[in-house]
Amino acid sequence: MKYRTVFDIIGPVMIGPSSSHTAGAARIGRAARKIFGRRPKRVTITLYGSFAKTYRGHGTDIALAGGLLDFDTFDKRIVNALDIARQEGVEITFRESEELVDHPNTARLRLEDEEGSLEVVGVSIGGGKMEIVELNGFELKLSGNDPVLLVLHHDQYGAVARVATVLAIHQINIGFMQVSRKEKGSQALMSIETDQPVEPDVQEEIRNLSGIHAVTVLS
Repeated sequence: MKYRTVFDIIGPVMIGPSSSHTAGAARIGRAARKIFGRRPKRVTITLYGSFAKTYRGHGTDIALAGGLLDFDTFDKRIVNALDIARQEGVEITFRESEELVDHPNTARLRLEDEEGSLEVVGVSIGGGKMEIVELNGFELKLSGNDPVLLVLHHDQYGAVARVATVLAIHQINIGFMQVSRKEKGSQALMSIETDQPVEPDVQEEIRNLSGIHAVTVLS
C-alpha cells in the first residue's frame, strides 16, 4: 500500500507548486546529501521524463538544490537554493536526457568533492514521497521513511550474518533487508531498515567487521 495516512495523499508542508516536482525532488536531493555525508563541491544532475521537460517551471531545479543543501521541504530558503549553492561554492549542473526510464519523475545525481564521489538515482512517486532506486550502480529501494543502514561489503559468505549479529546484540530490530551485488564475489550492498536508530558506536562496530568497506545511515 503506497499511502498510509491522509497526509501521504495531501502531501507535506512544502515550498513550491507541485508535491511530486518540488517536495519529492527536495527529498531526493536531501537523501543524496545524507548518503554522501557532507556538502559536495560539484553535483551533476541528469533529469528524465517529466522532470526533464518541466523542471524549470515547476521548480524541480531549486528543490533538488535545496535538498542538496540539506533544506527540508518547508524551508523558505529553497526558493533561493541555486543562489545559496553558488555562494557556498557548490557547483550544480543540470542535464536533460531523452532516455526512457521506468518512472517519469527520475533524477540521477552525481556528487563529488576531493574525498570521493557518489551517484544516486531517485524517483518522485507523488504526494511528496520519493524512492532511491540506485546507489553507485547497485539496485535498491529506499523510501527514507525509516532509518536505513547502508553497508558496502565484499560479497562473501557470512557477511550478512555478521552484520545481523551486531544489530541483534544491540537489540536493533530489522524491519526490511535487501542485498544487491553487481557480480558474484565482487562488491555488494546491504540496505537494512531498522526499527531503532543505529548509533555511531554500533556503526563503527560494523565498520570494523571483516570484509566491510563502508557504513552509513540514512535517517
